[in-house]
Formats: sequence, C-alpha cells, structure tokens
Amino acid sequence: MKKLGLIGGIGPESTIEYYRSIEYGVQKKSGQNFFPNITIESLNVFDVLNLCKKQDYDGLTDYLLNGINQLSAAGVQYAALTGITTHIVFDALSKVSPVPLVSMVDTASEFAKAHRYRKVCLLGTLPTMNGTFFQQSFESKGIEVITPDAAEKEYIGRKIETELELGKVVSDTQNNFRTIAERIIQDENVDTIILGCTELPLIFKEIDLSVPCLNVMQVHIDSLIDLIMSE
Repeated sequence: MKKLGLIGGIGPESTIEYYRSIEYGVQKKSGQNFFPNITIESLNVFDVLNLCKKQDYDGLTDYLLNGINQLSAAGVQYAALTGITTHIVFDALSKVSPVPLVSMVDTASEFAKAHRYRKVCLLGTLPTMNGTFFQQSFESKGIEVITPDAAEKEYIGRKIETELELGKVVSDTQNNFRTIAERIIQDENVDTIILGCTELPLIFKEIDLSVPCLNVMQVHIDSLIDLIMSE
C-alpha cells in the first residue's frame, strides 16, 4: 500500500477526525489487525485564514507547499489537505507539488453528481463561500451552488473562526446555524446543505434538517480509504 500524507492543523479538530477515521476505516475494510502508515504535517489554520484575508494566494501556496515538501521527504506517495479553505489554491499547488494531491472539492462534487443533486447550498468559511473554486467544480457537473446572504455569511465565517476552529460548540450558535439552513432550504428549494468546512460537522451532527447534509470531509475520507485499499 502507498503511504498517505496529510496536511493537518487546518484545523486540529478535522485532523483528528481524518486520522481516526482513515486508520479504523482501513482496518475495518481490510478485515485484519492492520493500520496504514500515515504522516501528518500540522500547519496553523490561523496563518491560512490571515493569508486568505490578505488575498496572498502565492504566499498561501508557498506555505502549503513547504508542508507538502516535508511530507514528501517523509516518503509519502500522495497527499491531501484536511481543510477546505486551502483548496482555494489547489490547482496552483497541484502544479508544483512533488506528489499527487487528492481534492476534497472534487470528491464532493463527484458524490453530489452520483446522487443527482441539482441545487445545493454551500456553508463554510468566508473565503470558501465568497470564492469560486468550490462552485466551479460543482457547476462543471451541472450542479447549481448558492450561498447564504451577506449577513449570514459574516456570522457563519466569524463563528467558524472564533468557535469551531477552537473545538467549541455553542448551543446558541448551533440554533442560529439551524435557522439559517432551514431559511435557505425553504426559500431556495435546495437538495442538500453542503458542510463546506471540515469543522461544520461538529455543530451539525446534532441538527436534523428537512434535507440531507453533504459532509464534504467524510466523503473525502471515504475516498482516501478507497485509495489506500486499491493496492
């Protein structure tokens, strides 16, 4: 089996979930007492968010590439980013990466296409909701992507940065996220709510909505498990 490398710390909560789910997922799928060899290079999510705020995408690419080079030096043969916001520079990063990268956004759009979604609502950090990288992947497969209104975006982005990235789940925030999601479901008639930040499952795991949520992180993890098991 080839060795997987993860760019972690973007943020820590999702990194823990990636490691745990991949290790035990491969063990379960193999049916053996076995755990795959994984190397994690932990970066700083707040550095990532600051570079995005400044729109310093060359700086962000260099920052991530340094981490991937460390993974390559550790002998990994392919790698993945454990944060969605960093995919804003995924194409540029892929061109200079010493190892192949597995896109979280593309695995999500492929999942959405397979489930015949036609219109989806994207929740995530401000760079993700205001960007085009997520939308392009979905729209190339004929899926319309909408986002919350400006005030809702600002609220969601702020709560992700000040609470969820620190592992905090606040009941008032959870209730407000539910209200925002249901407002969009009713007004826009979407097929699913996309959890487009790897920390969003923390707050949505106890929320029942009138449409399913697409957990982008879990879809990515499942794809990485399949990739490890394919050899």
